Order: sequence, then C-alpha cells, then structure tokens
Amino acid sequence: MNKKNRTRWLFVLPAILLVMALFIYPICSSIFYSFTNKNLIRPVYKFVGFDNYISVLTDKNFWNAFFNSVKWTVFSLVGQLLVGFTAAMALNKVNHGKGIYKTLLIIPWAFPSIVIAFSWQWILNGVYGFLPNILVKLGICDVAPSFLTEKGLVFAVLVFINIWFGAPMIMVNVLAALQTVPQDQYEAAEIDGARSWQSFLYITVPHIKVVTGLLVVLRTVWIFNNFDLIYLITGGGPAGSTQTVPVYAYDMGWGTKLLGKSSAVTVLLFIFLIVICLAYFAIISHWEKEDK
Repeated sequence: MNKKNRTRWLFVLPAILLVMALFIYPICSSIFYSFTNKNLIRPVYKFVGFDNYISVLTDKNFWNAFFNSVKWTVFSLVGQLLVGFTAAMALNKVNHGKGIYKTLLIIPWAFPSIVIAFSWQWILNGVYGFLPNILVKLGICDVAPSFLTEKGLVFAVLVFINIWFGAPMIMVNVLAALQTVPQDQYEAAEIDGARSWQSFLYITVPHIKVVTGLLVVLRTVWIFNNFDLIYLITGGGPAGSTQTVPVYAYDMGWGTKLLGKSSAVTVLLFIFLIVICLAYFAIISHWEKEDK
C-alpha cells in the first residue's frame, strides 16, 4: 500500500471505527444474545438455540404488536405523504413569503419527541387536558373525551400526532425536488394544450418519483422503529392497543428482564425491515432504469 492510500485510510479509519461501535457491535451482540437465555438480573447464561425465536413467534402478544406496527406504519406513512406532498405543492406555487411559511410548517419537526409527547399529553388528557375541556365547555361533548385512554380512539390519535410530526420532513424534501423540475417543460406543455393534471402526471411525477421513493424507504424504517412517541404518550396501552414491536421488545427486555428473548424480537424486526427495504430498492432501481 503506497503512502497516498495509507493517508486515505487514515482519514477514513475514525468513521469506520465509529460505525462499528454504533452499528455493527449492537447488531452482532443482539444476534448473539438472541440464542441465549440472557437475563439482566442473572450474570450467567447459556445457549438455547432457537427457543427464543419459537417463544416469540408463538406469543399472541408479539403478533398483536406486529400488526399494530404495520397499521401504525401504513396509516402514518400515507398520511405524512398526503399532507407533506400537498403542502409542498402549495408552497411551490407561492411567490412571496415562502421562507416564512416553510419555517412555520416545519416547526413540529424541529421539536424533540419528548417535548411533543408531553405537549400532546397536556392537550389531550381526559382530566385536565385543554382540548377535552374546551369541547365540554362548547357543548360539543357532554363529558370530556378520553383521547389517550379510550381503546377506540387512542390509536387514531397517535397516528394523527405522528402525521403532524412527520409531514414537515416530507414537505421539505418534496419541495426541494419540485424546485429542480425544469420550468420550460411546463411552459412547453402549456403551449401544447396540456391540462394541469397531465403536466403533473407526465412532468412532475417522473422528476420526483425517485426522491419520493427514497423518502418512503426512510420513513417506513423510521416509523416502524418508532418507540419514543408511543411509549411516552401511552406506554403501549390501554390493554396493549398501541403496543408496537419496539415497545414490545422494550417491555420484554427491561420489564421482564429477558434480554435473550428481547434480542430475538429485535433480530426478527431487523430481518423484516431488510426485506421491506430490498423490495423498495428494487422498485426504485426499476424507476431509474426506465428514466435512462
């Protein structure tokens, strides 16, 4: 290896070590512990093969958490895309004050999850919450709605909060992609008599579909793995109605102290997300080949 290559590796080495410490080691340790009966209370453990995986896959609470995660991801992702895309399209048409509108709309994304969770808890609490008491005072409801404890309401409320929180990120990225679309193509289409929906379908969509596809990949992984928002607001309750796979894994690891079983859950989650991402990337790769 010559001096030039050694210098390159010297500069890259800190980043490689950081990735190994923050990414590779946790993954490898989770895989290792998933084949053991590791307990956070007992220091001694032994290998148990696939017992943890069998136990998890035959647990109805795991499947309840899994289907909750799927619903949580699908509804949140679709809502964020619709709201974010609509806001981006609207902002793209604004000529004056675009920076102010963009700043105001991105505010939810700027706050930490803990601030958002506690703020919405204060707003929606059935006893002292701002919104339930306002609804009673206005005569809309006879009693204060229990948005965070009513089993039929709480999941939809959490999805709404997640859409409100995540849509600004979609908006900013889609808006950036929209601003790269050549304006002369729109002008040529208008001269040729194309309608607005035709310009959108045949000019806008082809230019931004790859960016949107990558956003879908990132948001799918992020939302499916989302833990803090749900845990801080409901803790997975009531009666497990908002318990997702990350919350289930946390309860298994830190609630019952079964680190081996909790690790098996995280490995299954990791495999599932890899499969989803591979499917997404296959679609995006197909789009890129079509554009060539």
